[in-house]
Amino acid sequence: MDDRRVLWVTGGGSGMGAAAARSAAAAGWRVVVSGRRPDVLEETAAAIGPAASALPVDVRDVGAVAAARAEVLERHGRLDGLVLAAGANTPRRRWADQDVATFHDVVATNLGAVATVLDAALPDLRRSAGVVVVVSSVAGWAHRDGAGVAYSASKTALGALVRTLNAEEARHGVRACHLCPGDVATDFLDLRPEVPDAAARARMLTPDDVAATIQHVLDAPAHVRVDELVITPVV
Repeated sequence: MDDRRVLWVTGGGSGMGAAAARSAAAAGWRVVVSGRRPDVLEETAAAIGPAASALPVDVRDVGAVAAARAEVLERHGRLDGLVLAAGANTPRRRWADQDVATFHDVVATNLGAVATVLDAALPDLRRSAGVVVVVSSVAGWAHRDGAGVAYSASKTALGALVRTLNAEEARHGVRACHLCPGDVATDFLDLRPEVPDAAARARMLTPDDVAATIQHVLDAPAHVRVDELVITPVV
């Protein structure tokens, strides 16, 4: 019987999620990558190899998330960890130019979907004394001008969500980390009102930098909880 730990990664098709999936698979985890783009997920899983599989899901959809969680258990019989890396923002992000419908869309992805996946997976994490990494943002740790109203509010709320999870589920051995990366050179930067050029991106963190930090949390002994981590580029 395969006794390798199982990790479910949302936002796993690209960027930090894909890098975290690659790192975990290399460290001996079986990995399920989820997101809304089946073709990208399949490419990511194929590049990782037999330890990974793709599971398309819109994490904003409560019913779809419940079905996806059931599929993870059908495939692997267990769930030991989550990396929640799905995120959204918009170029129109200030009070002066945002629209309320888009505000709610961003919050639904950055906050609501995280709660939805956690709620669905929590019975499994209790059984496995599992570990969770919620990929937030440095804007969820301290104010960053330009991050946006909806993005900043939703990422800040993730800190409270992680703290409540740790306070209430520690008795089951569940551990969660609020991970707050600074600027990371991914396609997500294309959503900024002013898109950074190649020189600016070269000074940023890479997805692999963030993945190494995630792996540190995943590999921590069961009695060690990393409540919050902030990782930023030096310049």
